[in-house]
Amino acid sequence: MSLQKAQIVAAVLICLGGCQAPPPRASSAVAEGDAGYVSPPAVLDASPATGGVLLRGQAPAGAEVRLASPAGAAATTRADGKGRWRLQVATGAAAQIFGLSAQDGGRRVQAEGYLLVGPRGETALLRAGTAALRLDRQAGSRIAAIDFDADGGALLSGWAAAGTDVALRLDGRALGEARADPDGRFSFAISRLSPGPHQIEATGVAFTDALGLDATPAAPLVEGPLRSQLTGRGLRADWLTPGGGVQSTLLAG
Repeated sequence: MSLQKAQIVAAVLICLGGCQAPPPRASSAVAEGDAGYVSPPAVLDASPATGGVLLRGQAPAGAEVRLASPAGAAATTRADGKGRWRLQVATGAAAQIFGLSAQDGGRRVQAEGYLLVGPRGETALLRAGTAALRLDRQAGSRIAAIDFDADGGALLSGWAAAGTDVALRLDGRALGEARADPDGRFSFAISRLSPGPHQIEATGVAFTDALGLDATPAAPLVEGPLRSQLTGRGLRADWLTPGGGVQSTLLAG
């Protein structure tokens, strides 16, 4: 890694962490300066609001919830007695990326992944090495997103009737099947997605959906942790992972 890239990575992770340490994995998050465990905050869903997106989530009861941008701007709210919180994010001309954290009793814990909010209200949790979690759930069964990296690894995700199977095809070739979980979410790992254009099809109970994408690897990020582009297929976001790599996420439109 070049010195310039190392400096960018360090600055981005610190800012997204709310000017704290780089975000830890949710499974190993512990209180700062204390061995006591603090549950990380989570965004449960996102819905359209005037001029933006309304986020609803869960955190420790009474905790301060903080949403921070790479530039250092932050919005805060407080979870109620049941740990529920709400926060509205204004949408802009381009996609935005945020780090989410909560502070409870002087201890702060970082949420898993980063939150992406698109200009049309597209909202997802970006997670390094795994599938994006769409939070702006749409009605019906469909492909929701695909994540890929420069090595050709890819993860497809979507919605279908809970407990049903979804048959997947890539460029007309059968890939396999995925099963929707009790929440109606499914995901499928594609071991090798070559650079260039592709067509993915998903067929399940009473639905068939298709998504075209260009899996050309992202160019290096030199002007920040996120580069986004609206296309006829959806919102593509190339983003910097905590490890310093670049992962690409296409949120189906």
